[in-house]
Amino acid sequence: MGGILVRHPRGMLLFDTGFGARVDQHVASLDFMTKQTAHYTKGTPVAVQLRAAGIEPKQLQAVVLTHAHWDHVSGLDDLPGVPVWVSRPELDFIRDGGNASALVRSFGALDYVPFDFPNGPYLGFAQSRDVYGDGSVVLVPAYGHTPGSIIAFIALPNGARYALVGDLVWQKEGVELPAERPWPVRLLVDSDSAQVREVIVHMRQIVDRIPSMVVVPAHDARVWSSLPKL
Repeated sequence: MGGILVRHPRGMLLFDTGFGARVDQHVASLDFMTKQTAHYTKGTPVAVQLRAAGIEPKQLQAVVLTHAHWDHVSGLDDLPGVPVWVSRPELDFIRDGGNASALVRSFGALDYVPFDFPNGPYLGFAQSRDVYGDGSVVLVPAYGHTPGSIIAFIALPNGARYALVGDLVWQKEGVELPAERPWPVRLLVDSDSAQVREVIVHMRQIVDRIPSMVVVPAHDARVWSSLPKL
């Protein structure tokens, strides 16, 4: 679990944050079921990695959340003052989502910037947000895991293309086969498993059309090990 930094001439975006420096305290605050199923090993927090690369958090244009579950937001605790971009349904989920979004609420009044999807169809998704207007960073609604989950499509100048799918699937086989999570897990973690299933199938169709597209689930270390390093 970590964050992915995308540098563009008009700004730097950090997609999700991984575990923060106080992850032990964060886990201790979670509900009983999550604590029983969450096992983790600490690495170097995103804020520390950024500073080691000469990037101060205040230089980030925003943190973009694929969704607001605890393991994607823990590092926000180390990035005070950085704007947090979330889809409007996800901001509602943060404010009213009970245990599932309790950790991010515990951080207080973050600088949330809710966004819509005004740019029309993209790769078969009915709506999109082309962040910079050049197709390099395109956000689409992928609701189901949480009420406002998104997928971020990243296109690099060298032609490489990535789909940051958050927790749509946990491993790349979820799209390759395709396969959804086992039903007991779906009951625990997905707000609408039928929506998740539809988006998984759609992502498989995209990969069939664009085989070079690298699907990046948030929890598949094999895929992350292939990404460019900061």
